[in-house]
Amino acid sequence: MESLAEVPFFEEEDEDVLTMKIAGCAPACPPSPQAQGRDPTADVYMKFMMAHCCYDAIPTSSKLVIFDTTLQVKKAFFALVANGVRAAPLWDSKLQRFVGMLTITDFINILHRYYKSPLVQIYELEEHKIETWREEYLQYSVNSLISITPESSLFDAIYSLLKNKIHRLPVIDPESGNVLHILTHKRILKFLHLFGSMIPKPQFLQKRIGEVNIGTFKQVATVLNTATVYEALAIFVERRVSALPVVNGDGKVVALYSRFDVINLAAQKNYNNLNMTMQEVIESRWCCVEGVLKCYPNETLEVIIDRIAKAEVHRLVLVDSEDTVRGIVSLSDLLQALVLTPAGIDALFS
Repeated sequence: MESLAEVPFFEEEDEDVLTMKIAGCAPACPPSPQAQGRDPTADVYMKFMMAHCCYDAIPTSSKLVIFDTTLQVKKAFFALVANGVRAAPLWDSKLQRFVGMLTITDFINILHRYYKSPLVQIYELEEHKIETWREEYLQYSVNSLISITPESSLFDAIYSLLKNKIHRLPVIDPESGNVLHILTHKRILKFLHLFGSMIPKPQFLQKRIGEVNIGTFKQVATVLNTATVYEALAIFVERRVSALPVVNGDGKVVALYSRFDVINLAAQKNYNNLNMTMQEVIESRWCCVEGVLKCYPNETLEVIIDRIAKAEVHRLVLVDSEDTVRGIVSLSDLLQALVLTPAGIDALFS
């Protein structure tokens, strides 16, 4: 996938109700001459996102879990698993406001930082409260909580997600201060897939993925099936990626290990044994490890978008005829190409 990482904990600078930071707003700039180019339909998705607000993309029914910062970290991660969610806003009862997000990235960082061996209990996971972990983690983080209002455009939401390299953007009502929804890349693409059929499709969707520069094709992060889970966690932390193609000795992809798979260590209480190999994880938790959804260089962008939207996954692994990994095409790559590039904005690499 792209080099993306969730921002685990942020603290708001002001006492006011959480609002979208100025830094999270897309700069107003006209489309570049290249973007305006020969295809008159190149900017239709950009205009679509500008014409719809975040409230439009909020489903009529969804689950939202909120944690108090006094909750134990271990219980919080178990609750994420039990409720099938990947992140939760954090409420500080003393300050009476939301102060951050608890995400799977936090679980990974705790395991990576404090794991010693299967014989040594991870005290920080077993005993710490969320507020304790935040205090320790915030020594290394000076960022603020990034959120957005329901009235903000989906274009601004996409820009904020990609620019800040986060996967979850809380939609917060500026009047009540309540979190209404956690907006994600997947939800935005699904919204476009559902309602975008009413607008003309850009001509560049008929280009093959091998012809367009959409995705990650150099220094793709992978992990050997003989590597340990701890080694995989180290790659997540160091490379700031959210999924790792698992390859065998011949370089062929055999599975995909994502950040979300890591949380299942909590579900199965295996987080004290990170010396398991990836092959052992795949065999023992085949129902949890994400299947490998692939795409090929000769497939069109339209086919790839349709596949990733229908499967509701975050990325496809680009492989050749021998199933060797050649790249990753992620939701971030697609939203950048479909929405921001026509506006002359490069949020992924700026």
